[in-house]
Amino acid sequence: MKRSKYILLLAAGLISVASCRKAIDVDPISTITATSYYKTPDDVTGGIRGMYASLRIAATSDMFFMGEGRSDVLTSATAGTTGLDKYYLNTLNATNPGPNWQQFYTTINAANLLIKYIPAINFTSQTVRDNALAQAYTMRAFIYFVLVRTWGEVPIRTQPTESYDPASVQVAKSSVQDVFKLIKADIDMAISLYPNVTPDANRAQWSKPAAEALKGDVYLWTGKMLSGGATDFTTALTALNDISTTDFTLLPNYSDIFSYTNKGNKEELFAVRFQQSDFTTGNGNNYWSNMYITNLGASTAPKGVSAASIAIIGTQGNGNNGANIMQITQAVRNQFTTDDQRRAGTFYEIYNNDGTYLTSITTKGAGTVIGGSRNFYTDVMIYRYADVLLMKAEAKNALGQDPSAEMIAVRQRAYGSNYSSHVFVNGTQAANDAAILKERLLELATEGKRWWDLVRFGQAFNLVPSLAGKQSQTYLLLFPVGSTIRSLEPLVTENTGW
Repeated sequence: MKRSKYILLLAAGLISVASCRKAIDVDPISTITATSYYKTPDDVTGGIRGMYASLRIAATSDMFFMGEGRSDVLTSATAGTTGLDKYYLNTLNATNPGPNWQQFYTTINAANLLIKYIPAINFTSQTVRDNALAQAYTMRAFIYFVLVRTWGEVPIRTQPTESYDPASVQVAKSSVQDVFKLIKADIDMAISLYPNVTPDANRAQWSKPAAEALKGDVYLWTGKMLSGGATDFTTALTALNDISTTDFTLLPNYSDIFSYTNKGNKEELFAVRFQQSDFTTGNGNNYWSNMYITNLGASTAPKGVSAASIAIIGTQGNGNNGANIMQITQAVRNQFTTDDQRRAGTFYEIYNNDGTYLTSITTKGAGTVIGGSRNFYTDVMIYRYADVLLMKAEAKNALGQDPSAEMIAVRQRAYGSNYSSHVFVNGTQAANDAAILKERLLELATEGKRWWDLVRFGQAFNLVPSLAGKQSQTYLLLFPVGSTIRSLEPLVTENTGW
């Protein structure tokens, strides 16, 4: 029978980071049930680790392709496409739909288990208990936010799946409004439970500031997409303003944000952690491995790649780990000026010695070199402080307020002594929106934000080349559910248009 992977691994007393991402069909003969497992605070600690491990599986690639793959950021590179062009060419269909939602519901189920069992467990510390419960509520809200932006109507499951019962397992889709009602209630519950505003030491778990960033993100979306208007924009701005009183800052050197040796830095609110200790060497690489390069050597021939370029590229990928399958489009690369430190911190263009363009690599996700091999262990940022500032600018502008302070802060870090050539000047609401959207592109490119930004700002059909002229086909703003999910969930219908 169909059982979620998380339950099966929990029953076996195991949490496997590198396990496969598909549902497992087994008939368990003897298991440790969740009821017998969740008895002590240590059990809760294990459950929380499992919840984050489940999120990491989704963050390895699926969340990126859902949040950025269909945007204007990506195009093919030198190593073919391996089918990933279906995203940036927007050729998805019901039989080839891209990611499905199984892994996301596995993470939801992990959160649901914690939400169900934590209240009945005796903790010596109320702070520890409340923090654990708050993380579970935040995680559930975040995953549903990912789901509803991707597919619109989705099934709501707030009780853990602990046995196969068709009445509870087979669930029809709920309305977008009901999904957001749950998201907002979970966020408010989480924020009320967090015992303090201090992020965890590694900034690799949900915290009150990260939950407030999520709240700002959610209310910006509903303010624009569900006619929430000024009320929602005000709620978003209030939540984002609360983060300003905590210990976050913009790092002077943009590349330091993503450095393997600088994880948990003060720009991070919450990131999905990828590091050597969590994986066997060669495993665990995330989506950035598709945007580097392998098998590129220096040459003394006139058209060879220079030794200087090879030095900048450094250790290349191995096999499919580091293959140049995708690159940032020329149209996006050209929007970065040469005096913007985010340019070198995001990509590097490779030319032959005769000046012929070859390809580009994404330096932001270059990971680290361990034992002579490049491992793509760059953390996946969920929220960082520059993102918060730009969301504040967006909320302010939507309310008719001046977003200059936030825009100036982000640009001053980007351009340094050259900022005088890039001064932000407050303009009309439309002009400010265009400037904020572009700033988000320059600041957050390849961090899994661009598609949802384009949808929220109403610019997907205007700025994505493969969607040009298709404004009337609004169903394209959602993903198809796909035949695989519908074969497993007979009560779920395909999204209209697909």
